[in-house]
Amino acid sequence: MELDIVQLSIPEGCNIVVGQSHFIKTAEDIAEIMANSVPGAKYGLAFNEASGVCLVRTEGSEPALVESAVACALAVGAGHTFYLVLGPGAYPINVLDRIKACPEVCRIFCATANPLQVVRAKSEQGAGILGVIDGSSPLGVESAVDKADRRGLLRRFGYKF
Repeated sequence: MELDIVQLSIPEGCNIVVGQSHFIKTAEDIAEIMANSVPGAKYGLAFNEASGVCLVRTEGSEPALVESAVACALAVGAGHTFYLVLGPGAYPINVLDRIKACPEVCRIFCATANPLQVVRAKSEQGAGILGVIDGSSPLGVESAVDKADRRGLLRRFGYKF
């Protein structure tokens, strides 16, 4: 077995959701989730099939974002994983619960706009995701001012009242 790190490239201003699923139906189901949760959202989706012809299955509303999702899927090369790239103005918080409730989805590794690395294991059979490195390590503990700023931000965005 070989372990390595795969740096994913996420377009500026975009978010990505990386997950694991067990069935080809995932591609259409996540596309339907996007259409019903964030109508008009720009997104691209790639799903790595793990049996049969083993293709990268795609859906999306924006060709450039589909290309970005495919690049992530091919770079990692892990079967039964999906890469949902959300365009500017579409956020994971608006779709994550629905994606997690999708019958074929087994797990979500991350939902982020941060620099992202995938920790991958490779064997003679294929590759799998062990986890992710999402952004940077903490540099300290928030102060009272930082806490007030965080709480204010959530209220400005309308997530808290």
